Amino acid sequence: MILHSQILGQGKPFVILHGFLGMSDNWKTLGNQFAESFEVHLIDQRNHGRSFHDPDHHYEALSEDLRQYFDHHNIKEAIVLGHSMGGKTAMFFASKYPELVSHLIVADISPRFYPIHHDTILAGLNSFDFKEIKSRGAADKQLANYIPQVSVRQFLLKNLYWKEKGKLAFRMNLEALTENVSEVGEALPLHFKFDKNTLFLKGDKSEYIGTQDEAIIKRQFPKANIITITNAGHWLHAENPGQFYEAVINFVN
Repeated sequence: MILHSQILGQGKPFVILHGFLGMSDNWKTLGNQFAESFEVHLIDQRNHGRSFHDPDHHYEALSEDLRQYFDHHNIKEAIVLGHSMGGKTAMFFASKYPELVSHLIVADISPRFYPIHHDTILAGLNSFDFKEIKSRGAADKQLANYIPQVSVRQFLLKNLYWKEKGKLAFRMNLEALTENVSEVGEALPLHFKFDKNTLFLKGDKSEYIGTQDEAIIKRQFPKANIITITNAGHWLHAENPGQFYEAVINFVN
């Protein structure tokens, strides 16, 4: 099955991969900006957005989904950008298929292992009873019992859609993502390397890439540059889109 995507603009292919519990729509604003210079592919990864659901969710599978997408769209070489889980997919894909990637951009994630840290979010989402929750306001109220940050709730509730008249549902495959959440933090295999131009972007308020990660990054991505985006946490592309865009454009040009 082929991943769902939104394709914008013309030129060299530029593939963008969202993070855990995200979707291609999260990248629409920046995607439109990049589309002034490139053919942008905003991808929904498996079990997210409008892409297919599957009980398996691990980086080998996510990488092979992307390989099939490249074949389907006859993409011979692309710029690949991934955020968080999408960044791990991008690293895995670039290491396996370096001939398909001209530039790799990884947003706020390191190749290392991360322990499970989405428990509260998944508990909140799994608490939904759509027989009782009939509006987005009610959904937000329910999620507030677990997540106090409004911005995080707004991000997660973008997954809601009207399955039929009067009935809300989640687009993502919550069951598979809950079942496989430990896979999301898995490390890139140590023998995986990508020896081409690579940019790692980190938020100055995020703890996902620390000083201890720089040696890990350089070992597996010897041509990597690491740039800090100011006034930004883990969702650095949404929190400081101007600086994020500028860093990416300078790198790919």
